[in-house]
Amino acid sequence: MARRDDITGAKALNGYRSSHANNKTKHRFDVNLQKKRFYIPEEDRWVTLKVTSKTLRTINKNGIAAVLKDAKAAGTLKKGVI
Repeated sequence: MARRDDITGAKALNGYRSSHANNKTKHRFDVNLQKKRFYIPEEDRWVTLKVTSKTLRTINKNGIAAVLKDAKAAGTLKKGVI
């Protein structure tokens, strides 16, 4: 199962850690994924999504229906969510 955000599609980034001696070692920056259940009143059902903490804050601000509608219009919504 991919570690991706179901709504925005955010995924891990690559980069380097830098020591005090400026030695570089490869590092993977994972996204802060949370598994969360949301109630969609328009469809009268619960949906379980894997979302990042940033997406969760957006959902708290705008509402799940608005965020899902915007994601569907942008084409970033994972297949089978709604």
